[in-house]
Amino acid sequence: MNETPPRAPVEGAGRRTRAPLWLATSTRFARLPRRPAMVVAALLAILMALAFTALATPDPTVSSSAGTGEISDLGMYENVIAGVRGGGDYYLLLADALRTGGYPLKPFVTFRPPLHSVVQAALSPTVTILLLDLLAIGVGIAWWARLRPLLPRPLARTVLALFIAAGLVAFVQADLIAFHEIWAAMLVALSLALWRPERWIPSAALALVAMLVRETAALLPMVMAAFALATGARREALGWGLALLAFALALTAHAWAVAQVVGPLDPTSPGWSGLNGPGFFVRSLVLSTMLSSIPLALAAPIVALSLFGWIAWRDPLGTRTAVLFLGYGAVIAIFARTNTFYWALMPAPVFLIGLIFVPDGLRDVAAALLDRRRIRVQRITQ
Repeated sequence: MNETPPRAPVEGAGRRTRAPLWLATSTRFARLPRRPAMVVAALLAILMALAFTALATPDPTVSSSAGTGEISDLGMYENVIAGVRGGGDYYLLLADALRTGGYPLKPFVTFRPPLHSVVQAALSPTVTILLLDLLAIGVGIAWWARLRPLLPRPLARTVLALFIAAGLVAFVQADLIAFHEIWAAMLVALSLALWRPERWIPSAALALVAMLVRETAALLPMVMAAFALATGARREALGWGLALLAFALALTAHAWAVAQVVGPLDPTSPGWSGLNGPGFFVRSLVLSTMLSSIPLALAAPIVALSLFGWIAWRDPLGTRTAVLFLGYGAVIAIFARTNTFYWALMPAPVFLIGLIFVPDGLRDVAAALLDRRRIRVQRITQ
């Protein structure tokens, strides 16, 4: 007679699988063992605590980003676009505008890349506004198409539409067409929506255009390239790397052009070391979405829950999006000054969509925490 040793108890054995509340599939926290669920709950509590620090952080300064004059960033670039439309040189016009407004001209990144202004100068304001609206509609449709199969219930789809609209409301204002972040942020959002593991080229191409509009969009291809390398998708990693290389070459040419119009006596930027903390990211993001219409004490935890929702989505795109938003949060918390709050526009178009995953994510974590596991020990005797 041979006897096999008893099988080790398996945590979670016998747990009844619950149907999702909103989603067609379960979240990454479904059937999570109790101890990992406790870690997830602790991380959520930390996110909440960090979000509430927004109540004690400085107010974003809605004014010129670093100048001493009365003209704002937006007004300055509107003037530059008008000058380029009249036949002026972009770099000379912008250098004069920066000096007039009391802005720094060093380092070269104080000059926005020329693509945005040159293209707008070639188009009429009416056409530019139409393109802005079409881009916003495209972002909304792309994310609706991407997430609709995950939401079998009409109510959930209605709520999804509301979350999409709440994120895009700041991006369809005609008086903001000269603002670089408005365009770059929506291109980043569209790039994310179109990404598939087997179809990444359109996503990478849009990311490259976004970087040429605003350098802060470079965080997207960095994240995507890192995940492609980690998952062994070498061809995709090469594609994202080529997009970054093309951007680096364009940025080098931009730096050279700036050097031709900047003199030794021109002022230097005070730097990007605001160290305003995660609460400032929360405040800036609230200001960039429909959350600005409710008290900050209510909006702050919503930001934390939305990020939790992106983490909960059991999909490669959910993981990448969550890491991208965490990256923007870290950059803004560490480097943004109170007058560069508009960096938070980059994740804003689709950030609130993460809330659609929150009900199932919270239920799955709670179920794991409250589960009184059944331990089944089986002995086989011959």
